[in-house]
Amino acid sequence: MLISELLKPENICLSILSNKRTEAILEVAHQLKNNSYVENFQGFYDEILARERTESTCLGNDVAFPHARTDFVKGMILAAGRSQQGVYFENAKSTVKLIFVIGTPRRMATEYLSVVGGLARLLRDESFRQQLYLVDNPKDFIDLIAQTERKL
Repeated sequence: MLISELLKPENICLSILSNKRTEAILEVAHQLKNNSYVENFQGFYDEILARERTESTCLGNDVAFPHARTDFVKGMILAAGRSQQGVYFENAKSTVKLIFVIGTPRRMATEYLSVVGGLARLLRDESFRQQLYLVDNPKDFIDLIAQTERKL
């Protein structure tokens, strides 16, 4: 499953306004509110926060993957957000500039692991992250991910 195929331009926020963790996660998750796979947005968001409280989703390298395996979504969904100033994830004592919110039904564990692994492989490359910080629009954000995925 390719990350570039999961991402849609309307699910990308290139200017997260909040510098608080839960508010920034909500800004990014909100991009999925009208997604046809979301059956209960508030339930989905609550499960993301519950997961975040048990263990930080901050991976280092200025990246976080807030996520939930939940029955509040009926298919895999992905939203991305970028913060120029950074969002402080106090539970990880780290600042994040790229947030990828992932939702997946409980039954799709293999697909979920594939997406998380793919994102982690892409985002560990410093030059790739720097390019993501510079793109001007959601389409270019997705195109850059697609080009980089093809190289892996």
